[in-house]
Amino acid sequence: MVALIVLLNMLAKKLKIAYPILLVVAGLLICFIPGLPMVKIDPDLIFFIFLPPLLFEAAWSASFKEMKKWWRMITSFAFLVVFFTAFSVALVANYYIPGFTIALGFLLGGIVSPPDAVSTGAITKFVKIPRSTSAILEGESLLNDASSLIIFRFALVAVGTGQFIWAEAATSFLWMVFGGAGMGLFLGWLFVQIHKRLPTDAPSDIVFTLISPYFMYWAAEQAHASGVLAVVSGGLLMSLKRLEFLNSTSRIRGYSVWESFVFILNGIVFLIIGLELPEIVAGIRAQGIPLGTAIGYGMLVTAVLIGARIISSYAAMIATAIFRPGLRPQFTSARRRWGMPVLLGWTGMRGVVSLAAALAIPVKLDNGMAFPHRDLILFITFVAILLTLLVQGLTLPYLIRRTALFDGVFDEEDEEATRRKMKQGLKQHVYRFLKDKYEADLIGMTGMDKFMKQWEERTKSMEEDAWMNEKTKAIFIELIESQRRYLTELNKNPKIDEEIIRQQLYQLDLEEERLKIV
Repeated sequence: MVALIVLLNMLAKKLKIAYPILLVVAGLLICFIPGLPMVKIDPDLIFFIFLPPLLFEAAWSASFKEMKKWWRMITSFAFLVVFFTAFSVALVANYYIPGFTIALGFLLGGIVSPPDAVSTGAITKFVKIPRSTSAILEGESLLNDASSLIIFRFALVAVGTGQFIWAEAATSFLWMVFGGAGMGLFLGWLFVQIHKRLPTDAPSDIVFTLISPYFMYWAAEQAHASGVLAVVSGGLLMSLKRLEFLNSTSRIRGYSVWESFVFILNGIVFLIIGLELPEIVAGIRAQGIPLGTAIGYGMLVTAVLIGARIISSYAAMIATAIFRPGLRPQFTSARRRWGMPVLLGWTGMRGVVSLAAALAIPVKLDNGMAFPHRDLILFITFVAILLTLLVQGLTLPYLIRRTALFDGVFDEEDEEATRRKMKQGLKQHVYRFLKDKYEADLIGMTGMDKFMKQWEERTKSMEEDAWMNEKTKAIFIELIESQRRYLTELNKNPKIDEEIIRQQLYQLDLEEERLKIV
């Protein structure tokens, strides 16, 4: 499975399409291969194995600065839109699918309502979109996973017990949200202190970051709070503190480990559903539901998902125009004004979180009876993911380029211009730092003369001469740390893209690692 995932990623790069699209197609095609073993994973372990690291990595990569700036839009999409989507799916499923109760409808709605950040990010990297739009999509994906899985949990209880008590549900909801977020922040702080106070090295630091999301999720779930929100809040806190408790070696190596780990996890989930599809289809037919009818249900639910998101995008645009006119994009034509929500609504591809949630449905209820319509819910979820990735995923880059709706809509500084200004500011900062602190050492010191020329000429080569002694190396490392502080302060400017800052910080980490082996 891992080898197949890697090969599919290579093919996706060759074809210049997002790899989640090929993964979901492979999941479909793999079920037609005869003689493959039936893979079964305990539904109780699905969430625990896959969700914590996927959510933690997404929180680690997200820009908290941009999330704070667009928090109204993000929270409306992450909570109100998810509830609206789940409610719409519940009503349609209850009306059109025989035997589907409102509780089962909400269960299905909670599963398929959250758009997938990995799929959206992989698809939008082929086109240029405003950083505000990408920040909204990233922040939404973090929080909507939590809100949709809370709906999933409550619906699961309602299906199992046959009742839903609103007063208890409201109390439980508040505890799940605030208790989960609070436990995540506390445990995130605790792990930061562990990194700081123990004599860790790069391998142990990476292992601790791998343990962190699992422990946050498990601890919150044991307290009946939201493990998802615990991982998200704890991950955001640790991301903000990364320069404080991880050294350059741990950050560089950890980035590679996490990138590969999350990539493999995403692929495995898609292939697992492909290996289970024959049994799922057999279960649907055993219930007397023709395959064509089940596909029709999946298409209907997909249409509801797309329609609900587009409607929500228009509602968000209107609400922003009324309550926050300063943040409203400056549209130059009515075509852009009314076309933008459609394009934002078209970004709602479903993916691995929905798949993991569907696989986590128990096979049997507590009373020993088979879970009602489990195979149909799994099949509808797969169809929704397949259709959104193929239809929306393949057409989204074309629509963005063709409509040019994003061109000039947001008042954002050009990325290259921002990068040039940042590097010029760094250069000036270096000269001020050296002159203020080491002015006496610069006079008549050959090594320091070469040191100054390196910055003056902006060369990246470093000669391995005798001038690179312990004194100059210590100054180099101190200078790099000073640049990190400068970039951290620069990141407080709301007009600076945090991703550019992070790229430069990564370059400084590489520079420090190179110094360690000179």
